[in-house]
Amino acid sequence: MHQRLNFSSSDDGEGVGNCPFCQRLFMILWLKGAHFTLTTVDMKRAPEVLKDLAPGSQPPFLIYGEEVRTDTNKIEEFLEDKLAPPQFPKMGCRYKESNGAGDDIFHKFSAYIKNPNPGLNDMLEKKFLKSLMKLDQYLLTPLPHELDQNPDSAESTRDYLDGNSLSLADCNLLPKLHIVKVVCKKYRSFQFPTELVGLTRYLEKAYKREEFRHTCPNDKEILLAYHSVAKYLK
Repeated sequence: MHQRLNFSSSDDGEGVGNCPFCQRLFMILWLKGAHFTLTTVDMKRAPEVLKDLAPGSQPPFLIYGEEVRTDTNKIEEFLEDKLAPPQFPKMGCRYKESNGAGDDIFHKFSAYIKNPNPGLNDMLEKKFLKSLMKLDQYLLTPLPHELDQNPDSAESTRDYLDGNSLSLADCNLLPKLHIVKVVCKKYRSFQFPTELVGLTRYLEKAYKREEFRHTCPNDKEILLAYHSVAKYLK
């Protein structure tokens, strides 16, 4: 099975642009060990064939045979179904809670980073920090299989959301966390607190994986994407 995946391009039209949905699918295909062709598309100069295939849609697109898929969640479901064991690893989560871990972070981050009013900053930062603390707590809470192995375990030692293997949930969350980290440092001088040991460990483990590290867009692409919406506080 060979897929063709079309991603948004970087500002120079050469590399992969700032798109967590594109990176999510890129990671899945890499982790599954699938054969695929990645094509970057400058949507300002999108080729006519893509305009015909997916009118009005934004990357990522997946082309498989004669079919074009444009919904990221549907593409993920398709890949998990088609790239299945025994040839390809299963990447779905063992625990449904893992799929929702950290799902409020990007929303709280957006409100925090787009706020132009200094008087609201502390309140929005606390809400954002609370969402990070919630994820940290999930990462530190032993999962059922960990408790089966060690009933007295008070703290999880797992690497990722659902265990020691990267899952679909990680492929969804990690690209967003990378954007959050880069943008918050630039516009709010905010860095993830090292006191959040679960989150710190999670990101340290993730950045050691080439499937994540080498699919991240350059910081300049992320900052360029947020240049018009992120607000410096005077």
